[in-house]
Amino acid sequence: MQVTDPETVATYYQALIDRNPRFVGIFFVGVKTTSICCIATCRARKPKRENVVFYTTFKEALDAGYRPCKVCKPTENANEAPSQVKQAISLVRNNPKRKVTDWQLKQHQISPEGVRRWFKKHYGMTFHTFQRMYRINNALEELKSGKTATTTAYEAGYNSLSGFGYTYKKIIGQSPKNNNTMQNNVIVINRFTTPLGPMFVCATEQGVCLLEFVDRRMLETEFKDLQRLKKATIIAGENGYTQQAQREINEYFSGKRQTFDVKLDTPGTAFQQSVWQCLQTIPYGQTASYQQQAEKLNKPKAVRAVASANGHNRIAIIIPCHRVIGKDGKLVGYAGGLERKQWLLEHEQKFAAAQ
Repeated sequence: MQVTDPETVATYYQALIDRNPRFVGIFFVGVKTTSICCIATCRARKPKRENVVFYTTFKEALDAGYRPCKVCKPTENANEAPSQVKQAISLVRNNPKRKVTDWQLKQHQISPEGVRRWFKKHYGMTFHTFQRMYRINNALEELKSGKTATTTAYEAGYNSLSGFGYTYKKIIGQSPKNNNTMQNNVIVINRFTTPLGPMFVCATEQGVCLLEFVDRRMLETEFKDLQRLKKATIIAGENGYTQQAQREINEYFSGKRQTFDVKLDTPGTAFQQSVWQCLQTIPYGQTASYQQQAEKLNKPKAVRAVASANGHNRIAIIIPCHRVIGKDGKLVGYAGGLERKQWLLEHEQKFAAAQ
Protein backbone atom coordinates (compact mmCIF):
# COMPACT_ATOMS: atom_id res chain seq x y z
CA MET A 1 0.00 0.00 0.00
CA GLN A 2 1.02 3.62 -0.33
CA VAL A 3 2.82 4.94 2.74
CA THR A 4 1.12 8.06 4.10
CA ASP A 5 2.34 8.38 7.70
CA PRO A 6 4.42 11.63 7.72
CA GLU A 7 7.06 10.30 10.12
CA THR A 8 7.53 7.10 8.10
CA VAL A 9 7.68 9.04 4.85
CA ALA A 10 10.36 11.32 6.32
CA THR A 11 12.38 8.28 7.45
CA TYR A 12 12.09 6.65 4.03
CA TYR A 13 13.07 9.81 2.19
CA GLN A 14 16.19 10.20 4.32
CA ALA A 15 17.04 6.54 3.66
CA LEU A 16 16.67 7.24 -0.08
CA ILE A 17 19.00 10.24 0.17
CA ASP A 18 21.53 8.19 2.17
CA ARG A 19 21.16 5.15 -0.13
CA ASN A 20 20.70 3.11 3.03
CA PRO A 21 20.88 -0.63 2.23
CA ARG A 22 18.86 -1.50 5.33
CA PHE A 23 15.75 -0.23 3.56
CA VAL A 24 16.13 -2.47 0.50
CA GLY A 25 12.87 -4.35 0.16
CA ILE A 26 11.23 -2.21 2.86
CA PHE A 27 9.93 0.43 0.44
CA PHE A 28 9.76 1.24 -3.27
CA VAL A 29 9.73 4.88 -4.27
CA GLY A 30 7.81 6.32 -7.19
CA VAL A 31 9.16 9.51 -8.75
CA LYS A 32 6.25 11.60 -10.01
CA THR A 33 8.25 13.68 -12.49
CA THR A 34 9.62 10.65 -14.36
CA SER A 35 7.10 7.88 -13.52
CA ILE A 36 10.09 5.76 -12.46
CA CYS A 37 10.14 3.35 -9.51
CA CYS A 38 13.36 2.85 -7.53
CA ILE A 39 14.77 1.07 -4.48
CA ALA A 40 16.51 2.70 -1.51
CA THR A 41 20.06 2.29 -2.84
CA CYS A 42 19.46 3.70 -6.32
CA ARG A 43 22.45 5.68 -7.62
CA ALA A 44 20.36 8.01 -9.77
CA ARG A 45 20.02 11.70 -8.94
CA LYS A 46 17.72 12.12 -5.96
CA PRO A 47 14.31 13.74 -6.53
CA LYS A 48 12.85 16.45 -4.35
CA ARG A 49 10.70 15.35 -1.42
CA GLU A 50 7.49 16.68 -2.97
CA ASN A 51 8.07 14.58 -6.09
CA VAL A 52 8.14 11.13 -4.49
CA VAL A 53 5.64 8.65 -3.14
CA PHE A 54 6.44 5.46 -1.24
CA TYR A 55 4.93 1.97 -1.56
CA THR A 56 5.45 -1.17 0.49
CA THR A 57 5.58 -3.52 -2.50
CA PHE A 58 6.89 -3.22 -6.03
CA LYS A 59 3.59 -4.47 -7.48
CA GLU A 60 1.74 -1.56 -5.88
CA ALA A 61 4.14 0.88 -7.51
CA LEU A 62 3.59 -0.83 -10.87
CA ASP A 63 -0.18 -0.74 -10.40
CA ALA A 64 0.09 2.99 -9.74
CA GLY A 65 1.69 3.48 -13.16
CA TYR A 66 5.41 3.58 -12.31
CA ARG A 67 7.93 1.71 -14.45
CA PRO A 68 11.16 0.13 -13.15
CA CYS A 69 14.31 2.26 -13.01
CA LYS A 70 17.04 1.17 -15.42
CA VAL A 71 19.73 2.13 -12.91
CA CYS A 72 18.69 0.18 -9.79
CA LYS A 73 16.48 -2.37 -11.62
CA PRO A 74 13.89 -3.01 -8.87
CA THR A 75 12.28 -5.80 -10.92
CA GLU A 76 15.37 -7.85 -10.10
CA ASN A 77 16.10 -8.85 -6.55
CA ALA A 78 17.59 -5.66 -5.17
CA ASN A 79 20.99 -6.95 -4.08
CA GLU A 80 21.30 -9.94 -6.35
CA ALA A 81 24.57 -10.31 -8.18
CA PRO A 82 24.50 -9.08 -11.79
CA SER A 83 24.04 -11.77 -14.42
CA GLN A 84 27.72 -11.70 -15.47
CA VAL A 85 28.84 -12.13 -11.85
CA LYS A 86 26.41 -15.01 -11.33
CA GLN A 87 27.77 -16.62 -14.48
CA ALA A 88 31.35 -16.21 -13.23
CA ILE A 89 30.44 -17.76 -9.87
CA SER A 90 28.79 -20.68 -11.67
CA LEU A 91 32.01 -21.26 -13.62
CA VAL A 92 33.90 -21.52 -10.32
CA ARG A 93 31.37 -23.81 -8.67
CA ASN A 94 31.07 -26.06 -11.70
CA ASN A 95 34.86 -26.30 -12.05
CA PRO A 96 36.18 -26.26 -8.46
CA LYS A 97 39.50 -27.85 -9.48
CA ARG A 98 40.36 -25.39 -12.23
CA LYS A 99 41.26 -21.70 -12.20
CA VAL A 100 38.91 -19.53 -14.24
CA THR A 101 41.12 -17.07 -16.11
CA ASP A 102 40.31 -13.61 -17.46
CA TRP A 103 40.56 -15.09 -20.96
CA GLN A 104 37.92 -17.70 -20.11
CA LEU A 105 35.65 -15.01 -18.69
CA LYS A 106 35.97 -13.02 -21.90
CA GLN A 107 35.12 -16.15 -23.90
CA HIS A 108 31.78 -16.15 -22.05
CA GLN A 109 31.29 -12.40 -22.77
CA ILE A 110 32.02 -11.62 -19.10
CA SER A 111 33.97 -8.49 -18.17
CA PRO A 112 36.82 -9.47 -15.79
CA GLU A 113 37.06 -5.88 -14.56
CA GLY A 114 33.34 -5.74 -13.72
CA VAL A 115 33.53 -9.05 -11.85
CA ARG A 116 36.56 -7.88 -9.89
CA ARG A 117 34.88 -4.62 -8.88
CA TRP A 118 31.74 -6.44 -7.71
CA PHE A 119 33.69 -8.96 -5.63
CA LYS A 120 35.81 -6.27 -4.00
CA LYS A 121 32.70 -4.32 -3.04
CA HIS A 122 30.42 -7.17 -1.96
CA TYR A 123 32.84 -9.83 -0.69
CA GLY A 124 35.79 -7.68 0.35
CA MET A 125 38.12 -9.82 -1.75
CA THR A 126 39.16 -10.25 -5.36
CA PHE A 127 37.50 -12.75 -7.67
CA HIS A 128 40.75 -14.72 -7.90
CA THR A 129 41.01 -14.88 -4.09
CA PHE A 130 37.43 -16.18 -4.05
CA GLN A 131 38.46 -18.84 -6.57
CA ARG A 132 41.52 -19.89 -4.57
CA MET A 133 39.41 -20.33 -1.46
CA TYR A 134 36.90 -22.48 -3.35
CA ARG A 135 39.68 -24.65 -4.77
CA ILE A 136 41.34 -25.03 -1.36
CA ASN A 137 38.01 -25.88 0.28
CA ASN A 138 37.49 -28.57 -2.35
CA ALA A 139 41.04 -29.82 -1.74
CA LEU A 140 40.42 -29.91 2.01
CA GLU A 141 37.42 -32.18 1.52
CA GLU A 142 39.44 -34.51 -0.72
CA LEU A 143 42.30 -34.70 1.78
CA LYS A 144 39.81 -35.61 4.49
CA SER A 145 38.48 -38.38 2.31
CA GLY A 146 41.94 -39.96 2.17
CA LYS A 147 43.54 -38.59 -0.99
CA THR A 148 47.24 -37.71 -0.85
CA ALA A 149 48.45 -34.13 -0.98
CA THR A 150 50.26 -34.83 -4.26
CA THR A 151 47.19 -36.24 -6.00
CA THR A 152 44.97 -33.48 -4.67
CA ALA A 153 47.43 -30.76 -5.73
CA TYR A 154 47.71 -31.87 -9.33
CA GLU A 155 43.98 -32.59 -9.70
CA ALA A 156 43.31 -29.08 -8.38
CA GLY A 157 45.34 -27.64 -11.24
CA TYR A 158 48.53 -26.76 -9.36
CA ASN A 159 51.72 -27.29 -11.33
CA SER A 160 53.77 -28.07 -8.24
CA LEU A 161 53.23 -29.53 -4.81
CA SER A 162 55.12 -26.61 -3.26
CA GLY A 163 52.78 -24.07 -4.87
CA PHE A 164 49.76 -25.97 -3.61
CA GLY A 165 51.28 -26.30 -0.15
CA TYR A 166 52.05 -22.58 0.07
CA THR A 167 48.53 -21.53 -0.93
CA TYR A 168 46.92 -24.17 1.28
CA LYS A 169 48.95 -23.12 4.34
CA LYS A 170 48.29 -19.44 3.68
CA ILE A 171 44.51 -19.98 3.65
CA ILE A 172 44.04 -22.89 6.08
CA GLY A 173 46.89 -22.07 8.44
CA GLN A 174 48.85 -25.33 8.23
CA SER A 175 50.43 -27.69 5.76
CA PRO A 176 48.23 -30.14 3.81
CA LYS A 177 50.49 -32.89 5.14
CA ASN A 178 49.05 -32.21 8.60
CA ASN A 179 45.51 -32.71 7.39
CA ASN A 180 45.07 -35.95 9.32
CA THR A 181 45.48 -33.99 12.57
CA MET A 182 43.06 -31.20 11.66
CA GLN A 183 39.86 -30.87 13.62
CA ASN A 184 37.11 -28.69 12.20
CA ASN A 185 39.41 -25.75 11.52
CA VAL A 186 37.51 -24.36 8.52
CA ILE A 187 34.35 -22.29 8.40
CA VAL A 188 32.91 -21.90 4.90
CA ILE A 189 31.08 -18.70 3.99
CA ASN A 190 28.66 -18.07 1.16
CA ARG A 191 26.54 -15.08 0.10
CA PHE A 192 22.96 -15.28 -1.12
CA THR A 193 20.12 -12.88 -1.79
CA THR A 194 16.83 -12.39 0.05
CA PRO A 195 13.95 -9.92 -0.40
CA LEU A 196 15.49 -7.83 2.40
CA GLY A 197 18.99 -7.76 0.98
CA PRO A 198 21.92 -10.19 0.79
CA MET A 199 22.98 -12.41 3.67
CA PHE A 200 26.14 -14.29 4.61
CA VAL A 201 25.82 -17.86 5.82
CA CYS A 202 28.73 -19.60 7.54
CA ALA A 203 28.97 -23.26 8.51
CA THR A 204 31.35 -25.76 10.04
CA GLU A 205 31.13 -29.52 9.70
CA GLN A 206 28.72 -29.45 12.66
CA GLY A 207 26.20 -26.97 11.28
CA VAL A 208 25.40 -23.33 10.54
CA CYS A 209 27.32 -20.98 12.82
CA LEU A 210 26.38 -17.59 11.33
CA LEU A 211 23.53 -16.13 9.28
CA GLU A 212 23.50 -12.35 9.02
CA PHE A 213 22.57 -9.54 6.67
CA VAL A 214 25.78 -8.35 5.05
CA ASP A 215 25.36 -4.77 6.31
CA ARG A 216 25.21 -5.78 9.98
CA ARG A 217 27.36 -3.27 11.88
CA MET A 218 29.24 -5.81 14.02
CA LEU A 219 29.76 -8.39 11.29
CA GLU A 220 33.56 -8.13 11.28
CA THR A 221 33.61 -8.63 15.05
CA GLU A 222 31.39 -11.69 14.70
CA PHE A 223 33.76 -13.17 12.12
CA LYS A 224 36.72 -12.66 14.46
CA ASP A 225 34.83 -14.13 17.43
CA LEU A 226 33.79 -17.17 15.42
CA GLN A 227 37.32 -17.86 14.26
CA ARG A 228 38.59 -17.51 17.83
CA LEU A 229 35.89 -19.65 19.43
CA LYS A 230 36.06 -22.37 16.77
CA LYS A 231 39.85 -22.05 16.29
CA ALA A 232 39.01 -21.93 12.61
CA THR A 233 39.65 -20.01 9.41
CA ILE A 234 36.78 -18.55 7.37
CA ILE A 235 37.09 -19.25 3.63
CA ALA A 236 34.72 -18.84 0.70
CA GLY A 237 32.91 -22.07 -0.08
CA GLU A 238 29.83 -24.18 0.51
CA ASN A 239 28.81 -27.34 2.28
CA GLY A 240 25.57 -29.18 2.87
CA TYR A 241 24.61 -26.94 5.78
CA THR A 242 25.07 -23.64 3.89
CA GLN A 243 23.02 -25.04 1.01
CA GLN A 244 20.26 -26.29 3.31
CA ALA A 245 20.13 -22.98 5.18
CA GLN A 246 19.81 -21.02 1.95
CA ARG A 247 17.02 -23.32 0.73
CA GLU A 248 15.11 -23.07 4.02
CA ILE A 249 15.50 -19.28 4.23
CA ASN A 250 14.15 -18.94 0.69
CA GLU A 251 11.16 -21.09 1.71
CA TYR A 252 10.68 -18.88 4.78
CA PHE A 253 10.54 -15.71 2.69
CA SER A 254 8.10 -17.30 0.25
CA GLY A 255 5.79 -18.18 3.16
CA LYS A 256 6.23 -21.94 2.74
CA ARG A 257 8.26 -22.55 5.91
CA GLN A 258 7.62 -21.61 9.54
CA THR A 259 10.20 -23.78 11.33
CA PHE A 260 13.75 -24.75 10.42
CA ASP A 261 15.47 -28.12 10.26
CA VAL A 262 19.07 -27.19 9.46
CA LYS A 263 21.54 -28.13 12.18
CA LEU A 264 23.20 -25.28 14.08
CA ASP A 265 26.66 -24.87 15.60
CA THR A 266 26.47 -21.94 18.02
CA PRO A 267 29.55 -21.47 20.22
CA GLY A 268 28.85 -19.44 23.35
CA THR A 269 28.50 -19.56 27.12
CA ALA A 270 26.02 -21.87 28.81
CA PHE A 271 23.77 -18.89 29.58
CA GLN A 272 23.89 -17.65 25.99
CA GLN A 273 23.02 -21.13 24.76
CA SER A 274 19.99 -21.23 27.08
CA VAL A 275 18.79 -17.83 25.81
CA TRP A 276 19.20 -18.84 22.16
CA GLN A 277 17.31 -22.08 22.78
CA CYS A 278 14.57 -20.13 24.52
CA LEU A 279 14.30 -17.81 21.52
CA GLN A 280 13.50 -20.79 19.33
CA THR A 281 10.45 -21.56 21.48
CA ILE A 282 8.71 -18.30 20.52
CA PRO A 283 6.06 -19.42 18.01
CA TYR A 284 6.07 -18.21 14.42
CA GLY A 285 3.91 -15.12 14.08
CA GLN A 286 4.10 -14.26 17.79
CA THR A 287 6.32 -12.08 19.97
CA ALA A 288 7.68 -12.08 23.52
CA SER A 289 9.38 -9.50 25.72
CA TYR A 290 12.81 -9.75 27.31
CA GLN A 291 11.02 -9.98 30.66
CA GLN A 292 8.96 -12.94 29.49
CA GLN A 293 12.09 -14.64 28.18
CA ALA A 294 13.86 -14.10 31.51
CA GLU A 295 10.90 -15.54 33.42
CA LYS A 296 10.78 -18.55 31.09
CA LEU A 297 14.43 -19.19 31.99
CA ASN A 298 13.57 -18.89 35.71
CA LYS A 299 15.76 -15.79 35.93
CA PRO A 300 13.19 -12.96 36.26
CA LYS A 301 15.83 -10.43 37.35
CA ALA A 302 18.20 -11.21 34.49
CA VAL A 303 16.41 -9.11 31.86
CA ARG A 304 19.52 -7.17 30.87
CA ALA A 305 21.60 -10.34 30.67
CA VAL A 306 18.94 -11.93 28.48
CA ALA A 307 18.92 -8.86 26.23
CA SER A 308 22.71 -8.99 25.97
CA ALA A 309 22.71 -12.68 25.04
CA ASN A 310 19.96 -11.98 22.54
CA GLY A 311 22.18 -9.33 20.97
CA HIS A 312 25.03 -11.82 20.64
CA ASN A 313 22.94 -14.19 18.54
CA ARG A 314 24.79 -14.73 15.25
CA ILE A 315 22.03 -16.62 13.46
CA ALA A 316 19.28 -14.31 12.29
CA ILE A 317 15.74 -15.52 11.50
CA ILE A 318 16.44 -19.19 12.32
CA ILE A 319 17.12 -18.21 15.94
CA PRO A 320 14.32 -15.62 15.88
CA CYS A 321 15.62 -12.71 17.95
CA HIS A 322 13.40 -10.49 15.76
CA ARG A 323 10.40 -11.84 17.72
CA VAL A 324 11.55 -10.18 20.95
CA ILE A 325 9.99 -6.78 21.67
CA GLY A 326 9.99 -4.31 24.55
CA LYS A 327 7.81 -4.79 27.60
CA ASP A 328 5.60 -1.95 26.36
CA GLY A 329 5.10 -3.69 23.02
CA LYS A 330 7.42 -1.41 21.07
CA LEU A 331 10.13 -2.61 18.74
CA VAL A 332 13.58 -2.61 20.30
CA GLY A 333 17.09 -3.03 18.93
CA TYR A 334 17.70 -5.47 16.09
CA ALA A 335 21.10 -5.92 14.44
CA GLY A 336 19.52 -6.07 10.99
CA GLY A 337 17.65 -2.79 11.54
CA LEU A 338 14.21 -2.07 13.01
CA GLU A 339 12.69 -1.76 9.54
CA ARG A 340 13.68 -5.33 8.73
CA LYS A 341 12.40 -6.44 12.13
CA GLN A 342 9.02 -4.86 11.44
CA TRP A 343 8.93 -6.47 7.99
CA LEU A 344 9.74 -9.92 9.37
CA LEU A 345 7.07 -9.71 12.08
CA GLU A 346 4.40 -8.56 9.61
CA HIS A 347 5.49 -11.27 7.16
CA GLU A 348 5.07 -13.99 9.81
CA GLN A 349 1.78 -12.63 11.12
CA LYS A 350 0.35 -12.59 7.60
CA PHE A 351 1.16 -16.22 6.91
CA ALA A 352 0.32 -17.38 10.45
CA ALA A 353 -3.15 -15.83 10.08
CA ALA A 354 -3.64 -17.71 6.81
CA GLN A 355 -3.29 -21.09 8.52
